[in-house]
Formats: sequence, C-alpha cells, structure tokens
Amino acid sequence: MYEKIKCISFSEMEQVQEFVRAATGCDFEIDIKYNSCLIDAKSLLGVMNIGLKNKIKVCYGGANENFEKVVAKLAVA
Repeated sequence: MYEKIKCISFSEMEQVQEFVRAATGCDFEIDIKYNSCLIDAKSLLGVMNIGLKNKIKVCYGGANENFEKVVAKLAVA
C-alpha cells in the first residue's frame, strides 16, 4: 500500500507545524502510524495529538522534494 515508511520524532511544536505544512503541499496520501492509531498527516490537530518525543512512522506513496527534506530532518534511527 505504501511505497515509503520512515520513522520520525518531533521535539518541538514548530516541527509539527512544518511537517503538516509540507504534507499539505503533497498531492498524495500521507498517514502516520503511532501505536494502533492511523492519522492523516495533513491534519494538524491529529498530528499534535500524538505529542512530542514519540517515535512515529510516516507512510506515503508519492514523491515531493520539500516533504522529503522535512522528513529527513525529523528522521530517527
């Protein structure tokens, strides 16, 4: 279903806002998986609900240079 799955984490709210802005600029679906929840990455409230410092999976199937840069900045091992 998804071509790419990356693990990221947010350390401050500004990163959440930057991530959602980048996701909103994409013309493909982007989902976040956290525990048993599946959240639309284009929903600021949904992403904020996860909180900071949690390791989450970003799942998507398209390509967008700006979005890839933001995900790379937030990537965790």
